[in-house]
Amino acid sequence: MMSRMIGVVMRKELIDHARDRRSVISSLVLPVLGPLLLVLMFQLLSSLTGDRAVALPVVGAEHAPRLIEYLKASGTEILPAPADPEASVRQGDADAVLVIDPSFGERFAAGRSAPLRLIVDHSRNDAHRTVGRIEQLLLGYTQSIGALRLLARGISPEIAAPLKLEEVDLATPEQLGANLLTVVPLLLMLGAFVGGMNVAIDTTAGERERSSLEPLLLNPVARSTLVLGKWAATSLTSIAVATLTLIGFMITVRFLPLEKLGMQVSLGPSEALSIWAAVVPLALFGSGLQMLVATFARSFKEAQTYLSLLNLLPMAPSLLLMFEPAQGAWWMWPLPAVAQVSTVVDVMRGDVVPVWRLAVIAVTSLCYTYVCVLIIARLLTRERIIFGRP
Repeated sequence: MMSRMIGVVMRKELIDHARDRRSVISSLVLPVLGPLLLVLMFQLLSSLTGDRAVALPVVGAEHAPRLIEYLKASGTEILPAPADPEASVRQGDADAVLVIDPSFGERFAAGRSAPLRLIVDHSRNDAHRTVGRIEQLLLGYTQSIGALRLLARGISPEIAAPLKLEEVDLATPEQLGANLLTVVPLLLMLGAFVGGMNVAIDTTAGERERSSLEPLLLNPVARSTLVLGKWAATSLTSIAVATLTLIGFMITVRFLPLEKLGMQVSLGPSEALSIWAAVVPLALFGSGLQMLVATFARSFKEAQTYLSLLNLLPMAPSLLLMFEPAQGAWWMWPLPAVAQVSTVVDVMRGDVVPVWRLAVIAVTSLCYTYVCVLIIARLLTRERIIFGRP
């Protein structure tokens, strides 16, 4: 009997939510915009790291023919000298202009430092990549000529380089990809919270504002049964939005240029199932917590204000773990949002998430949810809550 009443209340709340088109559309914004944001981010990153030919206007190219040959062999397109090099860079016609001093050849042949000027504008962010690549090429040419000059004098170039540093990167492509996709856990946490926010408000503060809460409570049904029905409707909406967001990311990842960037992400059906098993408990607890907070609000707008601030909570651990990742500390698993973010990151890194961790996340989240539902049921026995009196 109790389960049937819970189902009746749940269907009633879901139908009311489905009739409000603006509420439904706002719930679907995150599953649509999240994958689009990911695509745009990778397109920008791909364009910044792509192998584009560097175009470099050169003033006085005839004074350093070997340097010009070296730059051309390195993939640099040498352009004619502009009439006003500084104005050309300032106006954005060129990212940089190389000016070779007329004394370059004489000083270079004498084994002295040959003067060069690279005119740049560091206030232009779009030119940073080109300027950096030109500086690397010039530095490489300087080091190679310096080594040849030492050999010509019978000196080993290793004397000028007392250290030979070799970097060994142990990061796997999956780990690199997971670091770059740190936005995915953040958006999944938001989906679990934001997805059912409108339903949580409508089933509590909305009912009171429409003066339909009191007649509903007059029915011969236990308060806990009514609360469980409303919570079930809110939870289903949150789970649906979080699931759609996850599916959107699964589809989007297949089209990202990860291999071009030397990265790989594990987000197949088995990985998605592990992520879903971790996110669903957060949706259950988030629904109960949102209903609890909205119960104290006297109007729909007031509840929106409260829950907008509440929805910042799952963002905090996501941002924290982006910059200060914690390596599987035991205290993380009972903490909502923290456990989910860490688990999603581990799955995307290709690590195996043990079943006991998912069980701890589920059990603790259900305990928190039970406390929220119990408190709401008791609050609905007070006249101040039912009638929204100050």
